[in-house]
Amino acid sequence: MANVSARKKSNKRSNSNLKRQQHLSVASPSMSFRLKHRRKIILLTTVAVACGVLLTVSRTSISSTAFQSKLQSSHLHTVEVVNEFPHDPGAFTQGLLYAEDDTLFESTGLYGNSSVRKVALRSGKVQAIQKMKRSYFGEGLTLLGERLFQVTWLRNIGFIYDRNDLSKFEEFTHQMQDGWGLATDGKILFGSDGSSTLYQMDPQTMKVISKHIVKYKGHEVRYLNELEYVNGEVWANVWQTDCIARISHDDGTMLGWVLLHNLREGLLAAGFTVGILWN
Repeated sequence: MANVSARKKSNKRSNSNLKRQQHLSVASPSMSFRLKHRRKIILLTTVAVACGVLLTVSRTSISSTAFQSKLQSSHLHTVEVVNEFPHDPGAFTQGLLYAEDDTLFESTGLYGNSSVRKVALRSGKVQAIQKMKRSYFGEGLTLLGERLFQVTWLRNIGFIYDRNDLSKFEEFTHQMQDGWGLATDGKILFGSDGSSTLYQMDPQTMKVISKHIVKYKGHEVRYLNELEYVNGEVWANVWQTDCIARISHDDGTMLGWVLLHNLREGLLAAGFTVGILWN
């Protein structure tokens, strides 16, 4: 975990000096997936970075082309961009979720710039913001009822906010090794810590109910990052890749992949996906 954290810290700091305009891209899954869930869309945000992108799904070095060739076609989906929306270029997106009335909730990172925000989807305007102390690096975010849950990087500390005015309810501690991603099915919380482990947690106590190692063809899928709950599945963006892992929420079984490589077309610099939301 020490090596993972160091790499993440280095790359995140390099992003703070970039001024390139960001956009939120709305992408729909490939036809085979859309036939089953034709009314759903994914909202993805790309962040420009100064270094190259590592296209791997585990510690095993698998190039993007080689990786795709090993995937079963029935488990492989691509995306189509159907719309783009403006986004604050100074917001280092870490957690992202959709609320009603075209409203987004967003957790941003970087020391001294971390926050929780309420954002108008179509204009990108920040409607409300709760800034965090300089010692915290904001990470994953999810909404359960009227409460927003947020975890922080390199800490076992998280925060709960009121969704209406973003006032802070309370602070909590969790049992994951680190705080990277959060999602919910409306009953329990799913969490990631940058490893291959998918956690299930009790939202009342934040204690781990169960945890599963996510594997694909015998290889651990490491660097599970931002999470989203989608129709009985947990979708996890694999950090510094163009891939979203589709995972069973019951036992951590890999169900398939969503490949985002075509989103790279037209980018002026290298980038990687950091936010997933499901409408």
